[in-house]
Amino acid sequence: MMVKSSKKRGLFLGVCASLIILAGCGNNEETAEDASTASSTVESSEMASSTTESAEVVTTASISNDPADVVAGLSAEGTWIYAITDDVTVSEDLIVAGTFYDGGEESGDVYRKLALYAQDEDRNVTDEFTLTAPMMTVESPNFRIQNGTFVGDVIVKAEGFELFESTVEGDVTFDSQELMDAAKLDEGTVTGETTVAE
Repeated sequence: MMVKSSKKRGLFLGVCASLIILAGCGNNEETAEDASTASSTVESSEMASSTTESAEVVTTASISNDPADVVAGLSAEGTWIYAITDDVTVSEDLIVAGTFYDGGEESGDVYRKLALYAQDEDRNVTDEFTLTAPMMTVESPNFRIQNGTFVGDVIVKAEGFELFESTVEGDVTFDSQELMDAAKLDEGTVTGETTVAE
């Protein structure tokens, strides 16, 4: 039991360390591949060494496996990046709302990310997670789901939706052909239908 606890603590500190560097992350291809740590596609080559650092990380990005936190974290009052560190099931529909900026700074590009994976110090993805909900409605522009799997249908109402090495087990429906044309789905997988709403 002590070994399991130490392992979980190590994973948590690793995720937090990655998030500390998160503010400097960009949304270009190199950054995408560097992806951040512990399901928060956060980037880091350092390890957190104290709970104080862990607490500071929360202001930069949200990491929680509590369904209520996931709903709040993806809302307009949430953060520019949200990460889970285990499989999570949410009973209600998810609304990804609000305009956010890379690194949480308005000087950055408009960008938002959902990280469904963990990574090691060398930025190698070490685990991927599944987020399940009846439906996800994307109202935030340039929203990316990175690694892992979303189980449920997705409705896209904003430009720049992207799947990066991630899977949607469900249908993806765009509000218009323009939104579909602006999406980046080549690096991901949609197991259902990808259509434009009629």
